[in-house]
Amino acid sequence: MVLASAVVFIASLLIGALGIYVGARVIVGAADYDHAIVTALIGAIVWALVGFFIGWIPLLGPILALLAYIAVINLRYPAGWTAAAMIGLVAWVTVLVALYVLAALGITGFNAVGVPGL
Repeated sequence: MVLASAVVFIASLLIGALGIYVGARVIVGAADYDHAIVTALIGAIVWALVGFFIGWIPLLGPILALLAYIAVINLRYPAGWTAAAMIGLVAWVTVLVALYVLAALGITGFNAVGVPGL
């Protein structure tokens, strides 16, 4: 059971990192998948912590969790808040498409680690 959970976590993290990689490649020209993996992991941890502590506050909690996630991208990629938000948006769309295709093929469920809301 632990091994299966670890495999699902790692696969989800790699899919989330793919989204960040594509977003960073398109928006700021960064081409380091390892950097995207670390960013996705840190982003997932920060999103979870902020969501746990203040995510229950209507409207404000989810907004602050999203801002915390964008702040992680902003710290990891040197282009400012607007570029970080755009990287997050491209990551979200990329992962959405990838998960749709994988779910349609019956390979995985519709979730990923490292990209909020999926």
